[in-house]
Amino acid sequence: MNMSRPVFAVTLATSLILAAAAFAQSTRATGGPVSSFYDLKTMTLRGKPADLDMYRGKVSLIVNVASKCGFTPQYEGLEKLQREMKGQAFNVLGFPSNDFGSQEPGTPEEIQQFCKLTYDVTFPMFEKVVTRPGPGQSPIYSFLGKTGQLPAWNFAKYVVNKTGHVVAFFPSEVTPESQELRAAIAKALAN
Repeated sequence: MNMSRPVFAVTLATSLILAAAAFAQSTRATGGPVSSFYDLKTMTLRGKPADLDMYRGKVSLIVNVASKCGFTPQYEGLEKLQREMKGQAFNVLGFPSNDFGSQEPGTPEEIQQFCKLTYDVTFPMFEKVVTRPGPGQSPIYSFLGKTGQLPAWNFAKYVVNKTGHVVAFFPSEVTPESQELRAAIAKALAN
């Protein structure tokens, strides 16, 4: 009996299932394909539904955050950036993640309390997400990953323009104070 036919059939079926799952994960609630970050829906850190469409027309800085990381002090710079740019069409959006070194083990309540008490964070914080590809990856990071860039560690940053397209990616080492990051935000605001 030729074993290549069953192997081919299983491989084809697996590929089709994985493709369907990836497509289903990158669709908006209405069922259409996601073409903009602002087409996505998620949950706030407090467990309330959040439609990212509310940020359409603004520039967003998307950051995967963690409370027990060497980069955690960047919360201070992110909050400073949020406050400095208040009144402009700009928001920092924080997405806690436990993907790297298990450095965000807290519950939503613990994360919220840490952010408020330690850094007086006022920018929007969303539910804990999986940034890495594979089962359980957040649709947020599935969409962001279409750029070919996914976080290699906590505090990676994406600049998303007013129409919801990623226009820049910065690794963890690039701080909120960096001229490179601020120039990318300014350019997105000007367009």
